[in-house]
Amino acid sequence: MAMAHGGGASSSGVKQQVKLEKESELRIEVGNDAPLRLRLLNGNAEIFGTELAPEIWLSFPPRLKFAVFTWYGATIEMEGTTETDYTADETPMVSYVNVHAILEARRTRAKASSSGDSESSQGPRGSKPTFVDLDIGQGSITIPGCISATPIEMPIDPVEGITLDMPLVYFFGHTTPSNNVELYKVLVKELAGMLERQFAGNAESRASGMVINTMGWIEGVGYELLLHAIRTLKANVVLVLGQEKLYSMLRDVMKGEPKVDVVKLQRSGGVVSRNVKVRQKARSFRIREYFYGLLNDLSPHSNIANFSDLCVYRIGGGPQAPRSALPIGAEPVADPTRVVPVNINRDLLHMVLAVSFAKEPEEIISSNVAGFIYVTDIDIQRKKITYLAPSAGDLPSKFLILGTLTWLET
Repeated sequence: MAMAHGGGASSSGVKQQVKLEKESELRIEVGNDAPLRLRLLNGNAEIFGTELAPEIWLSFPPRLKFAVFTWYGATIEMEGTTETDYTADETPMVSYVNVHAILEARRTRAKASSSGDSESSQGPRGSKPTFVDLDIGQGSITIPGCISATPIEMPIDPVEGITLDMPLVYFFGHTTPSNNVELYKVLVKELAGMLERQFAGNAESRASGMVINTMGWIEGVGYELLLHAIRTLKANVVLVLGQEKLYSMLRDVMKGEPKVDVVKLQRSGGVVSRNVKVRQKARSFRIREYFYGLLNDLSPHSNIANFSDLCVYRIGGGPQAPRSALPIGAEPVADPTRVVPVNINRDLLHMVLAVSFAKEPEEIISSNVAGFIYVTDIDIQRKKITYLAPSAGDLPSKFLILGTLTWLET
């Protein structure tokens, strides 16, 4: 692996060119304070599978980490500052493209299948167009604390990421599943059921299958939830990136489930490990991006509502049954899926709430959400709540879901 440039390779306004040999990549970490401009001068290159158009300048926001890969050779031009950038000629891209070819062949077979049997006409759960994100810690479809899915109909934008067209989003409300493991399982099941219904009416989506992004937590309860996701979403290919122990465990446990292939893949040397503080910061930026846009190009609206106009609920907590109904000596156990009304008070300040599509409180768990609001002020005397919303006008529902997701607007 060749190191080309150290940190902060180019000063602001200064352009520099990098020549890439075939099957090599330029790995870049954008600085913390300013965006980086980049373009393809000649040859062919891609960012995470999306081909770069020649001569078109792209602007990458601060803190972004990405790689420009070329199969046949390319020249890249950069302008601005980087935290670090270097070229590498050892990449796992050949093995990745081989996996893609195998999955593409399965999709072609699934599309060609004329059988009405849903099992035989089901495409692999390992490719486009439906992307399912179960990673509540970060969130690549929407804000953290959610499990979600969206069809991928166009190549993923190298700067803005996934283009959203009516994503299906369920609000878990926490950034770690240990806050309510049972609720996490229930929501994965709800999402799986909804996708099955959508696929039933769309042969192309069904044959194309889905790609599922799971959490980074892979031990103890994390491993249990990984198995739950594989089985609930009926995955038939499991790709394990750079985790020998996990690969071995999954391979052994899946031996009894012959329809599941467990495949070990090398993790790229350009992958950057992120500590707790970095991940917390990333979550905060992700929430900010929801309201203000990736490049600060959105204008959220501040709205005021009466306490009486909104109904806030949290999921979990509260005894399952009154003490009088329990056997003598038994302690009431908290019900992880109980929907509990919450009084609007100062505790809601700086909380991010989900706006549910539910028509009744009983439907909250089984309903997806329309979007999110951020509470900026609570006036107890006047019984008014001030909140930030992505757009003006009334909320699509009066039912709001509260978790532990907070954000201090910066």
